[in-house]
Amino acid sequence: MSDSRAANDGEITHEGGTVNDCGSVNDGDSVNDGRAAVSEVVNVGREQVHVVEEGPADGPPLLLSSGLGGAWFDWRPSADLLRDRNRVIAFDRPGLGLSPAAIAAPTLRREADVLAALAERAGRPVIAVAHSMAGFHAEALARLRPDLVRGLVLVDPSYEPHPHELVRFAAAATPLATAAGVLLGATRLARVLGPIGRRTVLKHTSRRDEPVPDAVVRSVYGRGTVLGTVIAEDLAYREQAVDLARLRERRPFPAVPLVVLTALGDVKGEAKRREWSEGHARLARMTPYGSQVDLPDARHMVQLDRPDAVADAVAKVLRAEETV
Repeated sequence: MSDSRAANDGEITHEGGTVNDCGSVNDGDSVNDGRAAVSEVVNVGREQVHVVEEGPADGPPLLLSSGLGGAWFDWRPSADLLRDRNRVIAFDRPGLGLSPAAIAAPTLRREADVLAALAERAGRPVIAVAHSMAGFHAEALARLRPDLVRGLVLVDPSYEPHPHELVRFAAAATPLATAAGVLLGATRLARVLGPIGRRTVLKHTSRRDEPVPDAVVRSVYGRGTVLGTVIAEDLAYREQAVDLARLRERRPFPAVPLVVLTALGDVKGEAKRREWSEGHARLARMTPYGSQVDLPDARHMVQLDRPDAVADAVAKVLRAEETV
């Protein structure tokens, strides 16, 4: 599949093309030095996802997965610190970023299958680096396919101590969310509402501005497909938390290195900060090689606010591998 998009001062070229000014490190040289970002849409089972890969091909493979409604460029500051020594693979879940619309509804199993396909594509076990809701997916991958995971970094992951559901409706509601996205796209409301929504969310979850030009943000969040997918993911959140709780009862977590980064800069009240940190400490205890790091000044988008903490966590996982 081939797809090219231009966004004023940003350009994305799929199928082996380079990504300029929209989340890449390509400085415009015609020679690929092995670190320039390459953007393409790849098949992962029934779905197709947009992937941006950079760094040395023989470096440790890192699979970067964004939180609810996120895009590949959420990882830009972190990728800048990781790409010299690691093979950095950031992707957009089906329907998000520059990925085509999803075929299946967002479920825990679908997301784990997408991660598994990308890990297999990388050619060897990966370190999964997952933000927020994507922490559910990375943990599910580790439990379902431990052969594909050499370690995890969970970046301010979602944590639900007692998830429950009364009625499962996400799958049935997904077509409605998709239709809403189509309508927003057809009426061009998506071009207005999407970027405004992104700016509003980022204002409350990060201390910095977008890591890419505004034109790139508009090209992504102005898509009706993206807005419909964001709604669908939000509807599926609770069910994915419940499904992960059930998976924990059936499948053990592998004995691999794990680092959990905890953002406390946007958590109000000492009691809530302590509760959030303790919840993440429980996640770290899933493996004897786990650790948890509090980041008092970072907001939820840690990969933007504290990319150095993400890079340090990856390095810690790699060092810990030597003792496992």
